[in-house]
Amino acid sequence: MPKSQQLIRIAISKEYLNFSAGHFTLFSATERENLHGHNFQVQVAVTTSVGTDGLAFDYVLLKRALKTLCDQLDERVLLPQQSPYLRLEQRDDLLIAHFADEQIPFLHRDVLALPLRNVTIEELSALLLARLREHSNLANRDLRAIELGVSSGLGQWAFSSWEQTA
Repeated sequence: MPKSQQLIRIAISKEYLNFSAGHFTLFSATERENLHGHNFQVQVAVTTSVGTDGLAFDYVLLKRALKTLCDQLDERVLLPQQSPYLRLEQRDDLLIAHFADEQIPFLHRDVLALPLRNVTIEELSALLLARLREHSNLANRDLRAIELGVSSGLGQWAFSSWEQTA
């Protein structure tokens, strides 16, 4: 009979795992929030096996991967590319967001268009989870499950999760 493998859940929640970004939530074809910003926080928990040396893996690699993902979103206005209510147009040195009868111009350096339907913590947590799973630092790690959370303010989190299937 095979020896059962010890699993452990490692949670990472560091002050530096954050990004500051502007956005507006789209509620319908005619209703949206005003442009505003948040200091978003990110945390993750992974379920993995413990090796014979008593270590899961060097989870500095996990912290570095998360920090890289946060840095990519930092100090930008985040816009959704897949919204049914928003159309993005590249025009010379500007990105124009078309919403209802509004044309909202952004400098390319200030904006980041993301493959999302809306810029919400629900969508951001799913995006960051997908990108974390693809990160080279985590390749060949025995990760059984990942839960990634994004917060837009104190006490307001959305979590996305992935679990290895048999």
